[in-house]
Amino acid sequence: MDAENVDTASKGNAESIDDLFARYGPVYKWLATVTCMVGAMTVALASSTVNVAFPDIMGAFGIGRDQAQLLTTGYFASQTAGMLLSAWLIKAMGERSAFTISLLVFLVGASMSALAQSPESLLLGRVLQGVAAGAIQPLGMAVTFKVFPASQKGLSMGIYSMGMVLAPSLGPTMGGLAIEWFSWRYIFLLSLPTAFFALVLSNLFMPSRERPKVLPKFDFAGFGLLCVFLTGLLMGFSFGQRLGWTSTDILLLFGVGMSSGVGFVLWQLRSPEPLINLRMFTNAQFTLAALIAFFTGCAFLSSTFMLPLFVQQIQHYTPLNAGLMMIPAGLSLFILFPVAGRLSDILPPHYMIYGGLLSFAVAYALLAGADVNTPFWSLVTFTVLLRVGTALTRPVTNATALKSLPPDMVNQGASTINFVRKLGAAIGTNCVIVFLELRIPFHGDAYASMQTSASQTTLEMRDQLARLFSEAGVPEVARDPGAYRYLGDIIYAQASTMGYHDAFMVLAVVAFLGVAPAWLMARLNKRQATMV
Repeated sequence: MDAENVDTASKGNAESIDDLFARYGPVYKWLATVTCMVGAMTVALASSTVNVAFPDIMGAFGIGRDQAQLLTTGYFASQTAGMLLSAWLIKAMGERSAFTISLLVFLVGASMSALAQSPESLLLGRVLQGVAAGAIQPLGMAVTFKVFPASQKGLSMGIYSMGMVLAPSLGPTMGGLAIEWFSWRYIFLLSLPTAFFALVLSNLFMPSRERPKVLPKFDFAGFGLLCVFLTGLLMGFSFGQRLGWTSTDILLLFGVGMSSGVGFVLWQLRSPEPLINLRMFTNAQFTLAALIAFFTGCAFLSSTFMLPLFVQQIQHYTPLNAGLMMIPAGLSLFILFPVAGRLSDILPPHYMIYGGLLSFAVAYALLAGADVNTPFWSLVTFTVLLRVGTALTRPVTNATALKSLPPDMVNQGASTINFVRKLGAAIGTNCVIVFLELRIPFHGDAYASMQTSASQTTLEMRDQLARLFSEAGVPEVARDPGAYRYLGDIIYAQASTMGYHDAFMVLAVVAFLGVAPAWLMARLNKRQATMV
């Protein structure tokens, strides 16, 4: 009898989407969407506010750019792993409880990051935030997709994507204000108010379900292999420049990481309860959308890391000014995403994807020509172009992927498409930073080799600097060393600029690689239309 009462109580507490529509009426789709967007914006905000604080964090802990990047890529990597928890959490406890628990974990990670006394504890806090963010984003995406009618699926993804990208666009500005007024620690507290607001909304408007008496099986082996793969790969990229790319430690990290990655794929093929249902990739439409998500994820999320770093290190912007540069692009998304989402319900998907990829490529090509003299509003224009690329590709990619799946696979599909996007961001950002770290000394050596006693320009500049030092009252013994040091600073600044140029061109190429799956998607759609 007691068991029956418990069962009846749990059924009474369960509220499906249909039950919530019956309670709130047609307005429920907007209540659910706002709930999902607030949660998604909260976790997305945490991914970008830290980017303007890298110089301060590097100074506080005495770490280099390669280690600092782990705060971003570690977040992306743990978020990537967390996305595969989303579908299992929904099965185990329903959307409402999964959303609530994930937000609580996120709050713990944010508090740990703000109070961190070492790079390791800061990284641990970021990892906890990332895991929670990974569970929240696909969960919210799936609920938003379900509450809209079939004719408005693209619009639903446009609205949801607006929140997902608006927060990273405004995050650097908020982070800059926190650093300007307080310290870098406060950037981790910026998302706390919206996190608490999302907790309240989720307990009102998120659907819930009866908890199973026995928890569904979880693929612990697959999850462990995935975590080892991501850890090995990212640690190898982060410390390769410092320890040497052919050192035993780095080769071991890459070897273990790649072996675990292969083992993860093989295990998913045989696991009875896989984290990723690889049968989804037998669906050509879903596979092509996933490939596009991989390339565009790298193109967009790399920009949220690279641009604040570029303007602070090359143009010497303050954290606040670096954030202000991102505001017009963020505000443009209020118009771009709903419009792009609605257009994706009308136009063939490949048209919008072509436009978005072109916008990415043009923006990065223009950034590859930027230097210390590039005006503020030119940089703003380039940033807006990057957001146009995101607006034209993300909603249509999400909608195309999920519409190609049966309804019972939408939760897994949402997790998988976001997993692939974040995987592209984590791997792509690491590769671009490694490339940047290699190209800066390459250009520095090239410039330094030209500064010889045979170079008339170098001698003239040295003499001019020596005269300036003399007029300033600098002792004679310090004039030549000071002149050469200043020349060295100029060479490093120019080498750094050229390194960023090369990195931006690589990102332009990465964006262009998405054209191939978009072209195949167009051919597939044409073939299906002919068959009908």
